[in-house]
Order: sequence, then C-alpha cells, then structure tokens
Amino acid sequence: MTFSEILDRVGSMGPFQFLHVAILSIPILNMANHNLLQIFTAATPPHHCRPPPNASAGPWVLPMGPNGKPERCLRFVHLPNASLPNDTQRATEPCLDGWVYNSTGDTIVTEWDLVCNSNKMKEMAQSIFMAGILIGGLVLGDLSDRFGRRPILTGSYLLLAASGSGAAFSPSLHSYFVFRFLCGCGISGIVLSTIILNVEWVPTRMRALATTITGYFYTFGQFILPGLAYAIPQWRWLQLTVSIPFFVFFLSSWWTPESIRWLVLSGKSSKALKILRRVAAFNGKKEEGQRLSLEELKHNLQKEMSLAKAKYSASDLFRTPMLRRVTFCLSLAWFATGFAYYGLAMGVEEFGVNLYILQVIFGGVDIPAKFITVLSLSYVGRHTTEAASLLLAGGAILALTLVPLDMQILRTVLAVFGKGCLSSSFSCLFLYTSELYPTVIRQTGMGASNMWTRVGSMLAPLVKITGEVQPFIPNVIYGITALLGGSAALFLPETLNRPLPETIEDLEKWSLRAEEPKQEPEAEKASQMIPLQPYGPSLGSS
Repeated sequence: MTFSEILDRVGSMGPFQFLHVAILSIPILNMANHNLLQIFTAATPPHHCRPPPNASAGPWVLPMGPNGKPERCLRFVHLPNASLPNDTQRATEPCLDGWVYNSTGDTIVTEWDLVCNSNKMKEMAQSIFMAGILIGGLVLGDLSDRFGRRPILTGSYLLLAASGSGAAFSPSLHSYFVFRFLCGCGISGIVLSTIILNVEWVPTRMRALATTITGYFYTFGQFILPGLAYAIPQWRWLQLTVSIPFFVFFLSSWWTPESIRWLVLSGKSSKALKILRRVAAFNGKKEEGQRLSLEELKHNLQKEMSLAKAKYSASDLFRTPMLRRVTFCLSLAWFATGFAYYGLAMGVEEFGVNLYILQVIFGGVDIPAKFITVLSLSYVGRHTTEAASLLLAGGAILALTLVPLDMQILRTVLAVFGKGCLSSSFSCLFLYTSELYPTVIRQTGMGASNMWTRVGSMLAPLVKITGEVQPFIPNVIYGITALLGGSAALFLPETLNRPLPETIEDLEKWSLRAEEPKQEPEAEKASQMIPLQPYGPSLGSS
C-alpha cells in the first residue's frame, strides 16, 4: 500500500481536501499584489525642476529637450535681471531645489525624489525585493526540512504581514529596502510550503488540476492590484492594504495539517497517524481512520524513508554527461524566463498606455497562455513547447526595438504577446524540470533551477539602468537572453509519455537509446502530471 492508497482510505477528495486547497489558495490571490506592487508604488509621474525660491521675482521657463518637451532634470540658471530666454543657449543647471510632480497620488519616487541621478534607486528597490525571494528560498528551504512545512508557512505569513506593514511606515528609503527584502523572504517561504502541502493531500490524478486551479488564483490576483491602486493612489496606504490580509492568513494557517511524509521521516509517526484519523473523521470515514495502525503507516512509507537516507548534493547535478547537459540547458532557460519576464512586467509604464488598463491586460493574457500551454504540453510535447515559448518571446521583445515610440498600440501588442509566451515558458519549465531530473535528485534540481530564475528576476530591474545610454539597450539584452534560453531548450530530451527516471542511471539511458517514447497506461501518465507553474513567475519549490 502506498501513501496514495492510505489517503484513499481516509478520503482523497472529500470536504477536507476542498477546504484545505481553498485555505492554501486564497493567500496566493493576494501574492501577485506584492510581486508586482512597485509597478504602482514606484511609478514615475511627469516632473520638472522646481523653480529657485527667488524665481517668482522674475521670468521663469524650462529648457526644452530634443523631444520638444521640457527637460526633467535641468533648469536654466536663474538670473533675476535677465530677460526671458527664447533659445537653449542660456546656461543650465541640475534641479537644485527638487522637483514638481504632475500627479494626484504619491509614490516612493515622488516622496524620495527617485528621478534623474537617483532613478537607479527605484530599480534597486525591486532588485532587493527579488534578492529576498532568492535568499528566502535558500534559507527557508533548509528550515522547512528541519522544522516542518506548516511552521514555515505560518511564520512566512506573519513575516510578510509584518514586513509589508513595516514598509508602509518606512521613515527612509533604506528602511524601505530592508522591509521589502523581508517581504521577498516571506513570499519564498509561503510558496515553498504551499506547493508541498497542496499536492500531498489530494490524489495523484487530481494534483495537476488542483495546483492549476491554485495557479489561477495568482492570475486573477493580477486583476485585483490595478483596482486597488486606482482606488488608493497613496503608496503607503496601498502597501498597507495588500499586507494586512496576511495577518488573517497567519491565523487561518493553524488549521492546516503538517506534511504526513515529513512527520514520518522525522520520527513523528504518532502525530501523523493522529492527523490522518482527524482527516478521516472530517471526510466521514472515521471508522476507516481508526483501523489505521502505527506499524502499517511506517511500513507503507518505508520506500520514502529509504530514499530520504540517500544523500545527494548539488555537485551530483554535474556527475554525468546527460545530467550536465540537462542542468546547463535548464538553468539557462530558467534564467532567461525570469529575466525577460520581469523586464517586461515591471516596465509597463514605458508603453505610454494607461497603467491600470495595461496591467489588467498583462494579467489577462496569462489565462489563455496557461490553457494553450496545457494543450501543447499534452499533444506537442515539452521540448517543442519550451523552446517555442522562449524563442517567440525573444523575437517579440527584439521587435520592440524596431517599433517607433509613437506606435503605442503595436508596442503594447508585442509586449503582451511576449509576456504571454514567457508565462507559457514558466508553466512548461515546472513540469519539464520535474520530469527530466531523476527522483533521487529531483528536489535538488528544482531548487537549483528556481535559484536561476530568481537571479534573473533580480538582475532584470538593474538592466533597465542601461536605458540611460540608449533606450533600446534593455530590450536588446532581454530579447537576446530569451533567444539563448530557447536555443538551449532545443538540446533537452523530450519527456512526453516517458516514465519518470528514478535514478541517475535511468536518465543516462535516454541518451543511449534512439527509440520512440514508450506508451504507458493512463494511470501512470496521470501520476506524472506534476503541477504546472502554480504561483507565478520566479516562485515555486526550492
């Protein structure tokens, strides 16, 4: 008897499962608010230099830039007795007295003057948040193995609630950086534990459906953010609004049961049995739960216990030729996807379209993108789907460099198409990576892959700074990187209809055989449907 069969005895799709998935999914609805929050809290409104204090005594005009609009970062040197300048020959100087912003709301940009020479700090803020996601995944992943999934989930809810609220009351930019970093750590802990606790309590045949549904919570959460930002134009109140609900999620998480496998592997079988009996009673199968014994539970999870004793490290990802190829190509594909995705997602204000409407469109494209990806994965294959997603995304981003800035609709269409392709790439990568790495090293491979996408998402905002040299440079870098990732995916083997490799030797045999993929029973195919990208880009198991 396997754990799945034990779960069937206590009720694999009863009231408990529906409530459990709902409790884990609702917080994901609000997670998109934090990931994409700086689109609105760090928006840069039109601005120009503030006049000198004594400028009211004489004429005051602004120098004009090459685009025919007033300069944002320069002003004429004020000479009280000078005549009104009618050309650009008069001496200019930086904005020594600050800036005037043409906006009804406020952002971190307007509060701390993150414009002109200080505009790099705006991109730095988003990179620091992404760095928190990276570090949180590494640190909380280890703590999750030591102390359990639920304590990390509960603590991460509290960490995100407290640090998000703290960011709303930040007295300075540097304290804002610290709180946003902690927000990123909290998000990593939430996603890390949610994935495991979500899939463990539903039957194998329903895992893909359950996690895809949870993934759509993140997608629909992208529709909530523009509405909140429109209704709450003050960045501090917006930051506080998206953070407060996690205090409620912190309280509700105490109902969530711990991972049964972790309890057994940690020598807490008695507690695991108690939880299984509680679930059985909740699902109306109390008698079946009472029949379960401690010895039976330990015996049926003996295989998992033996696998857990085998020690593998990240160095094993490079042990054999096929593993080296898989690790290199997947790392590049993950990096390119996260890098290009956040390059587009965090640059929506550059397209000249209404920021709120464009964000809704950017979120809406994920709905058909994920659906098309599921069909393509099932009928075309993982290899082709992943390569095509990144190559098309790279082509769309590079095309942006050729379209004039005044053709806003065409630029928006290309950006939305590219973002949809990158969402497809994320969805494919979670499944593809899980199928390529052998069971004995799968978690290590997933963690390493996710690390690269977080590195990519952390570097993406910094690349925007190169736009000060030439505006087209960031998109060239994003596009070429996506093309490189798609090219690397072409060297990966197809996994459609193949059994999951259990050992490193199983993977090596794939490179020695040129035969067609084996057909397998429907039940086994269903067991391989490991969750698609459930909680948004740069997030996932670690």
